[in-house]
Amino acid sequence: MSSMTASATLKSRVRFAPYLQKLHSPEECVKYFKNNDYVGWSGFTGVGGPKVVPNALAAYVEANNLKGKMGFNLFVGASADVNVESKWADLNMLKRRAPHQVGKPIAKAINEGRTQFFDKHLSMFPQDLTYGYYTLNKATDTLDTVIIEATAITEDGHLIPGPAVGATPELVSMADKIIIEVNTLLPNCEGIHDINMPINPPFRQPYQLTNPSQRIGLPYVTLDPSKVVAIVESQQADAVGKNTPADDMSKSIANNLIEFLEQEVKAGRMPENLHPLQSGIGNIANAVVEGLASSNFKNLSVWTEVLQDSFLDFFESGKLDHATSTSMRLTPEGFERFHKNWEEYSSKLLLRSQVVSNSPEIIRRLGVIAMNTPVEVDIYAHANSTNVNGSRMLNGLGGSADFLRNAKLSVMHTPSTRPTKTDPHGITCIVPFATHVDQTEHDLDVVVTEQGLADLRGLAPRERARVIIDKCAHPIYKPILLEYLERAEFYCTKNKSLHEPHILRDAFKLQANLEDKGTMRIDSW
Repeated sequence: MSSMTASATLKSRVRFAPYLQKLHSPEECVKYFKNNDYVGWSGFTGVGGPKVVPNALAAYVEANNLKGKMGFNLFVGASADVNVESKWADLNMLKRRAPHQVGKPIAKAINEGRTQFFDKHLSMFPQDLTYGYYTLNKATDTLDTVIIEATAITEDGHLIPGPAVGATPELVSMADKIIIEVNTLLPNCEGIHDINMPINPPFRQPYQLTNPSQRIGLPYVTLDPSKVVAIVESQQADAVGKNTPADDMSKSIANNLIEFLEQEVKAGRMPENLHPLQSGIGNIANAVVEGLASSNFKNLSVWTEVLQDSFLDFFESGKLDHATSTSMRLTPEGFERFHKNWEEYSSKLLLRSQVVSNSPEIIRRLGVIAMNTPVEVDIYAHANSTNVNGSRMLNGLGGSADFLRNAKLSVMHTPSTRPTKTDPHGITCIVPFATHVDQTEHDLDVVVTEQGLADLRGLAPRERARVIIDKCAHPIYKPILLEYLERAEFYCTKNKSLHEPHILRDAFKLQANLEDKGTMRIDSW
């Protein structure tokens, strides 16, 4: 047993006395890990995950020249703290990773082949873990060690998470050993969680939920106290950088989308307070939230996977009644603001397990409006969310398809072009054929850029193509894309394959031209 003594704050947070007999320093936890272990971390989108024990492991590997000799199969609900995981990636400590990641070092490790990355829908990852899909090649179908960040421990030894729930319920249920990092820098977040513990088929019951404010679970994560081998005190904040402010382009996209939603209300296809909203991460998503906060809509609700700082303004605008997610990815300033106004925000917010926040069944039942940003969209409305030019992994699919496949209204918002060092006009985000398809043509209802909005509902592929080119493409690329479509139609008329016309030798010519000449503006077809 460690000779460490618990701080007064830690003693007040850990209300289950036997755990205090298992107090460890981060360095003392290194003994619980060996090369090739299957390891789980709590957290989602870079918050709510362990920090001090993973950092101690990285320091041990570096100090003992174990780079490439001590590595792990790591499973996290989504992305982990970017600073922590970047250290592991640089030290070749990530042999395998699932299901989502953020950070240049880990993306580099994946694209250099040093890390085997398994990209999976975030609603499916935790349940597939409990099915034993990720431990097929182990002697046991469990995870060797799981490290969980908590802000408090109940009298029965159960976990009060912090700003994220993610896959924590499934991870602790699959763990042989559990290490709990109690973060006393954070306030006790008790009261804002609604947790559903995993139950596998054929015993799984429906989630009895019909609006975002309902509680259907427990206020804590249950676990077997006998699995807990160490309690570690942490006082380290999550590394969340400042959000990219909305620019004129993203504001134009937001305005196009809000105008469309207003028309949907007028047409009677949506109620005046819309349906629950889902929004991704980034400056366009923030611009949409800011636009809704200043719009004429009121009594809105949110059913999403991540809340950012812009949602605090949304709450304070009086337009947002309630929000549910699995993560609060707030900046340090955002967290300070949240905790100063705890009573106000906590009464309007619930953090749920990611299998619930991203549940296809619930998303469809609630009629969610889903809004996400792709890498590229093609003229037939296939969208690429993950792989640049079909090969280079960015971050992963995330929960975009959970929402877009099942939403009442599925929206992809993107700039018409993205800046590049080699072309003053940038590269087009509307292409003849997506180099990788994450969201199929069958799943998207709306594509919107700063140029305009394409309503694709009920349209055949060739109709969709003309609307997307006309409404969404940048003027520089519009004639190039239209010429491709017309040539493809002529070509496919001859061989009677006109449903979704393509000329395969030309379909990726824009992307190939970018690789060869630094521009997507081809000289000719």
